[in-house]
Amino acid sequence: MNLSFRNRIALYYMIATAIIVAIIFGVVYFVVKNSMYDNLDKDLSFEASKHAGELQLQGDKITFFNKAEWEENEHREIQINPVFIQIADANGKTMDKSPNLKNDELPFKDAQSYGLHFNTFLKDKAIRQIQKPIQSNGETKGYLIAAISLEPSIMVLLNLRNILIISYLLLLSVLYFISRYLAGRSIIPVKNITNTTNRITKNNLNERVALPEYQDELYDLSTGINKLLQRIENAIERERQFTSDASHELRTPLATLRGNLEVLIRKPRTQQEYEEKIDYCLSEIDTMSDTIEQLLLLARLDSSQEQINEEQISLNILINDILKQHQNDITIKNLRVIFENKIRENIELPKYYATLILDNIISNAIKYSKNKQTIQIILYASKRQVMCKIQDEGIGIKSEDIPNIFNHFFRSDALNHKSITGNGLGLSIAQKSAESINAEIEVKSELGKGSIFIVYFNK
Repeated sequence: MNLSFRNRIALYYMIATAIIVAIIFGVVYFVVKNSMYDNLDKDLSFEASKHAGELQLQGDKITFFNKAEWEENEHREIQINPVFIQIADANGKTMDKSPNLKNDELPFKDAQSYGLHFNTFLKDKAIRQIQKPIQSNGETKGYLIAAISLEPSIMVLLNLRNILIISYLLLLSVLYFISRYLAGRSIIPVKNITNTTNRITKNNLNERVALPEYQDELYDLSTGINKLLQRIENAIERERQFTSDASHELRTPLATLRGNLEVLIRKPRTQQEYEEKIDYCLSEIDTMSDTIEQLLLLARLDSSQEQINEEQISLNILINDILKQHQNDITIKNLRVIFENKIRENIELPKYYATLILDNIISNAIKYSKNKQTIQIILYASKRQVMCKIQDEGIGIKSEDIPNIFNHFFRSDALNHKSITGNGLGLSIAQKSAESINAEIEVKSELGKGSIFIVYFNK
């Protein structure tokens, strides 16, 4: 059955309600029916007890002693729902009966099989009947049979049944349209979600699904879709940023390579000239390779929601390893590096991200320091954080450039220190790595006097 979502909701609601209403109507019908039979049985029991006092026993024969008066009352009064009384012997043979039975006789049933009260027929008319044994000296002499017509009760039950069935069908019909209307109202947020998502393309990913008024399942769905759209927008933005960064940074070295190669083929060169140009081209290729690797690393850091590597490393060991890696540059510049660890406990951090953060900051301190200057690295801690302070006496950063130093390819006052190689991606990588492990980087710098970078790691 291929139904729309709206019609399915209406159908399920109608089926559930139909079952409940059917149970309620059934209970009403059977309560009325049982109450009606209970009242009839009470009336029959009363009539049987009343007429049991009007019996007279003559040998084996049982009769009514006031039958003449009974007949006179019957002629004088109109009985709307008459009670029929009959006396039968132990074998069921009729010995006496009420005048209103005339030539008819009430059927005799085995009381053990049928019980005291049961339904039967008199001249094809439904009646309710009771059979009470007549006993004398502990011996059953016969039975007092009382009956009353069931036709009025059956008519009432039949009318009640018809009313319930018709009401049930009408209720289901009305219920379907009401539930369909309510279902349509309920799925309006779903339609809004559909319309919004149909309008969204890669050119307007900033559009979001309107959140419903009530914080229910549809609210959670809308929130989830908005988060998904945000992730898609971020992914596309990272792709655009990567493409823009790569084209921006690689355009210049490619043009340089092309220019040098074109110069080489214009006329024959000496062996030394070929070697110089080729060495220069290879250095440019190395620069491009480093740039591409850093761009890919930035893209991976942007897209990573979880830590790439869970391996832990001691902070003290990590800094010593980084200093060993840059020992050659430190020796060439004759720098003095002071490493002071004021933390007594062993602090371990995620190796992958901590290495990216500290290696980029320490390498910058070495790169931008002049010969014979000092670099200080101090570790200290509070109750909740571990701080790594890296201070150099290098060229420093302009105060207006500090907010931009973590942007891709930004280099403060790059034209005044062309001799210092770099592409402006190191601090971007450090910042993204810090965000991945909820660390923070604080920068203080003064142009011409040096810079201070403080990294705050959470314990």
